[in-house]
Amino acid sequence: METRVAVISIILENSNSVEEVNRLISSYSDYIVGRMGIPYKQRGISVICIVIDSPQDVISALSGNLGKLDGVSTKTAYSKYIFSNDM
Repeated sequence: METRVAVISIILENSNSVEEVNRLISSYSDYIVGRMGIPYKQRGISVICIVIDSPQDVISALSGNLGKLDGVSTKTAYSKYIFSNDM
């Protein structure tokens, strides 16, 4: 199986979506390399960055499902390299 490394950036503007965001991220935990969350209290938002190593369709599914949530925006940056799953 071929995988790519990507960074999914998430801006969370609706605190009612926090539980669903965390549930979705947890459901992809087998692929997640790391996660950083920054609460920006002065603006009432949170910024989350996720590093993921998985097939491209899995990355797209997670990003797309997150972006469908109310008050959640996502952008994904992909590495140019495709890796074979020989780790």
